[in-house]
Amino acid sequence: MSRIIDKVDVICEYKADGSLIPMRFRLLNDDGVYEAYTIKGYRQLFNKETYTTPDGVYVCSKDKVFECRVLILDMYRTVRLYFNMDRNSWKIAI
Repeated sequence: MSRIIDKVDVICEYKADGSLIPMRFRLLNDDGVYEAYTIKGYRQLFNKETYTTPDGVYVCSKDKVFECRVLILDMYRTVRLYFNMDRNSWKIAI
């Protein structure tokens, strides 16, 4: 199971058709300092049903799930961003 962070600042772009493109996110580290990361690639995971992801996050049709590729300490890592359209809030699974 992954570590889930409930409050994430995300910069995203809205396309003309209403779809989202996550571009950057930042996290508050243990020292209270923000760390910003640029998303190098992403794919949106589509599922119409409610289910629990491998990270342990319960998602439904009102949630958008993105698998993002990020460069962290000279290594590419895959993280999942979760966007809840009702609350306009983002989560991340690291």
